[in-house]
Amino acid sequence: MNLRRLRLKAGIRKLVRENWVRKEDLIAPLFIKEGLEGRKEIGSMPGIFQMGEDEILKEVETLLKMGVGAVILFGIPQLKDSVGSDALNEDGLIARSVRQIKKRFGDEVVVITDLCFCEYTDHGHCGILNPRLKSVDNSATLKISQKQAIIHAQAGADIIAPSGMMDGIVKSLREALDAHGFDYLPIMSYSTKFASAFYGPFRDAAESAPVTGEAIPTDRKSYQMDIANGREGILESLIDEAEGADILMVKPALAFLDVVKSIRERTLKPLAVYNVSGEYAMVKGAAERGWLNYHQIVLEILTSFKRAGADLIITYHAKDIAPIL
Repeated sequence: MNLRRLRLKAGIRKLVRENWVRKEDLIAPLFIKEGLEGRKEIGSMPGIFQMGEDEILKEVETLLKMGVGAVILFGIPQLKDSVGSDALNEDGLIARSVRQIKKRFGDEVVVITDLCFCEYTDHGHCGILNPRLKSVDNSATLKISQKQAIIHAQAGADIIAPSGMMDGIVKSLREALDAHGFDYLPIMSYSTKFASAFYGPFRDAAESAPVTGEAIPTDRKSYQMDIANGREGILESLIDEAEGADILMVKPALAFLDVVKSIRERTLKPLAVYNVSGEYAMVKGAAERGWLNYHQIVLEILTSFKRAGADLIITYHAKDIAPIL
């Protein structure tokens, strides 16, 4: 058998290629910081910035011109308190930003809102704390998550993306959205999210590192998944699918491609991966030192996500890679 016959010429290789990364597959994460004028580079993520509310509009316009038509928003408010009050404010940072983006660009851009509380709380955890449990209170957090989802929907979000790994979150949000007339609004669940060390630079970007001490652990291992558990990772996504999630997700992506593939084999739902901050920082750092070809390695990584079965890719590389796709 001579398999090289189909590899000798570039044109033939393109004809028989099994997986392609397209601009349409990419979702760009954006960090909006209240009170910031212009943009501020994130030290642990070269080329990625916190941006002020006016600057975000310029960034969305740039992405659209490049052919990247979807963004996911993360807010960094000036007010941070124990319950994440800014996230529950109809005129809070994310609500204002969604309205501004949709007013300017309409349906040209798909606006996805990350639904969580870690960026909005003074303790950096993903909901209301329960000292007795030494963790986030699941039931109490579901209630305020419903309110946050309605605020996002009323502001004009196209997709709601709950990321806190609370049990029952998809069912809870679906009920609240439907009851308020938003039955048409999709939920992209962070359905399989691991308690990963790859999130470190994101916590710099979103200013959301857990800061509690003895009473509450300074990590999120009591609600995010154990990195060693592949079967549980599959179960998490299947539960969210049964609860009504329209899009499933695995986060992080690169170290969990086995889980991506296993979920792909068990669902017909669209499947997203989050190419997270630590993955970005490793590649960017190595490329800046001349240790690897940046665009080639990024394209190889993104292609691996597609090969494993992902449909959508949330990636900090979106702006860099779009021109060569």
